[in-house]
Amino acid sequence: MPDKFSWITDEMGALQEQGLRTTIRTIGSACGPWMVVDGKRVLNFCTNNYLGLANHPKLKSSAQSAIEEWGVGPAAVRSIAGTLELHRRLEERLAAFKGVEDALYLQSGFCANQAAIPPMAGKGDVIFTDRLNHASIIDGCRLSSAKVVVYEHCDVADCERVIKENLGQFRRALLITDGVFSMDGDMAPLDRLYQLCGRYGIITMVDDAHGEGVVGRGGRGIVDHFGLNGRFDLEIGTLSKAFGVMGGVIAGRKSVIDWIRQKARPFLFSSAVTAADTAACLAAVELLEESTELVEKLWENTRYFKEGMKLAGFDTGASVTPITPVMLGDASLSQQFSRRLFDSEPGLFAMPIGFPTVPQGKARIRVMISASHSRQDLDLGLEIFSRVGRELGVVR
Repeated sequence: MPDKFSWITDEMGALQEQGLRTTIRTIGSACGPWMVVDGKRVLNFCTNNYLGLANHPKLKSSAQSAIEEWGVGPAAVRSIAGTLELHRRLEERLAAFKGVEDALYLQSGFCANQAAIPPMAGKGDVIFTDRLNHASIIDGCRLSSAKVVVYEHCDVADCERVIKENLGQFRRALLITDGVFSMDGDMAPLDRLYQLCGRYGIITMVDDAHGEGVVGRGGRGIVDHFGLNGRFDLEIGTLSKAFGVMGGVIAGRKSVIDWIRQKARPFLFSSAVTAADTAACLAAVELLEESTELVEKLWENTRYFKEGMKLAGFDTGASVTPITPVMLGDASLSQQFSRRLFDSEPGLFAMPIGFPTVPQGKARIRVMISASHSRQDLDLGLEIFSRVGRELGVVR
């Protein structure tokens, strides 16, 4: 009998040959500046734990207390019997933190994009989307059945071109952009996109997953960074990166959020986020409201590490945020570089990124800087990167 899955073996072999097969490592400790990965203690330059909150005592105690009071699971979707008082408290605090009228808390940032886009644009509508937008935006656009028109990355002139070519043919229009782009660390020109959409009457939406807790006043995000609080129609966020927990958020004016509550399938058909996660998210918001110290430390560490990498001769791309891509180009080289970092003594954990996550020929090691890194950690990271870079002929 022929093997009906032989094509998988062939495709996996091709991925291996091209240096594109993903190696999934196993974590054996809590998330922090040092972690146990595949049984080895390594310096962590890989996770999205920007502010070091993933193992913060206040978040852990809040989650533990919530379990004692609320149990381990809501056992229902939000729209039937799963909306806890904790959920509404968090939504109110997130709305206040972001300077908008209302917010909706969901299971993840990925779910938030899939929840928000189809209710805002459907058949007969058009969505204008940045070429490098996140996969969750791409999938949300596909689910909407709207016409999807791509404009070149962060190119406002090209965005206006495609708007002019398409706008009159559709019922309504939505523009979507990442705020901080997760692979390159650059920021969308949100102020100019907002002005452009204002001229043409286009609904605006920004995914701020890598901006919240990082940019803006005390980490209030990219909309705050550009002084557009309450004026961008929809802000999408995640509580799994700088906030250190889990969940997604859709924030904006109350009438829009109410409409999404009625129509968003991830909200209507998937169980609510646990009380423990919700309470930990509340604790994270409180920490950010109380002090800007962690955000300031994150940026201090970012400046120090990037300057050291540039002095060592590495290309860190167009990043203006703590996301630090170490541009290598070749996918096989990036995988080899990552393995050498990990196998060093001490080891350094930073994963390779290749196609299709980034374009062909743009493979890199993505370094994620955290406020939890000490100056000693950063110096050690620079030394390990420089040593491996010289061994592989990437730098002199």
